[in-house]
Amino acid sequence: MSKLIVRPARDSDRPEWEVLWKGYQQFYETNLDHVTNSLWGRLMGDNPHDPMCLVAEEDGKVLGFTHYLFHGSCWSDKQRIYLNDLFTAPEARGKGVGRALIEAVYEAADAADAETVYWLTQEFNTAGRALYDKVAKVTPFIKYSR
Repeated sequence: MSKLIVRPARDSDRPEWEVLWKGYQQFYETNLDHVTNSLWGRLMGDNPHDPMCLVAEEDGKVLGFTHYLFHGSCWSDKQRIYLNDLFTAPEARGKGVGRALIEAVYEAADAADAETVYWLTQEFNTAGRALYDKVAKVTPFIKYSR
């Protein structure tokens, strides 16, 4: 039986990551082609202010990714983690890939003594929200944007 491995993304993951990244954009009905190259460069860089990327791999195939970043807060001396993006291949859904990626971000938060991990999702993301309700608690905050 194969084992799911969550690890930092490597340069060689780009082709599989890009397929998933495109699927993520399709799910959210957006096009981020204009930032794909620069995003990948930031994900592969070593600037602690840039987002980081973890991938979930099984049998040498990348099945999902998460992008997250650390940031400060006026309400605490500790860092927080914003889980910016999470996506799994459609054929891998319901197999623990999303949960494993979230738990890996939780581990990064614990290792850095970060105060919290949080994220946003669309109301229509019912499959994702079913998982999120099991691994986190929904907050009463309402997002405003300009």
